[in-house]
Amino acid sequence: MVTVYEEVFHWENYLKYGTRQFFRKKECIYKQGEFGEGFYYLHKGLVRIVTESAAGKENMLNIVIPNQLLGVQSLDQKTHFTTAIAVKDSVVYHFSADEFRKLMITHPELFKLFSKSVIHKMKILLDRINMNALTSEQKLSVLLHNICDEFKNYEIPISQQDLACCTGLTRITVYKVLKHWQEAGIIEIDKRKYFIKKPDFLRNLVG
Repeated sequence: MVTVYEEVFHWENYLKYGTRQFFRKKECIYKQGEFGEGFYYLHKGLVRIVTESAAGKENMLNIVIPNQLLGVQSLDQKTHFTTAIAVKDSVVYHFSADEFRKLMITHPELFKLFSKSVIHKMKILLDRINMNALTSEQKLSVLLHNICDEFKNYEIPISQQDLACCTGLTRITVYKVLKHWQEAGIIEIDKRKYFIKKPDFLRNLVG
């Protein structure tokens, strides 16, 4: 699921120290099992984080939205244990492990910024566990509400399948909840895009 920041983390001043990279929709940014030597900052776009079992089954862990980090687990220069795939055309900045260590010496404030960002990633995993205690409607509400908050936009740019994977619900369950919300005037569905008409409903449902 997506977890919003409790505060805005300003990475913009440090992007010049990273390497700008562009990934098209469905392109892998990094793959599970590959050697990693740094982390990424998502500047524009949308990225889903998945793991693959030994049987080849894919399980979505999170959806990364702009102003968030990904791949931080490989900062110790070990292999990635997840795969990052662009949901839409995306722009990321890559920070190599060696260069980032040097950067923190000249810009010590970066340590605090990075630490808070990593703590945020840990909250995502905790929220993923807590999702199991919510109803189907609440699970979707948490996800959609957080995406709206981060994007400052009430258009949801992901598919029903991604919503299902991210919440752990079946696609049929997601369809039924969205259909019910559409009939109640809470959302509007147009050409597979979802527009939140009553964001307060989502906020109150998970409050």
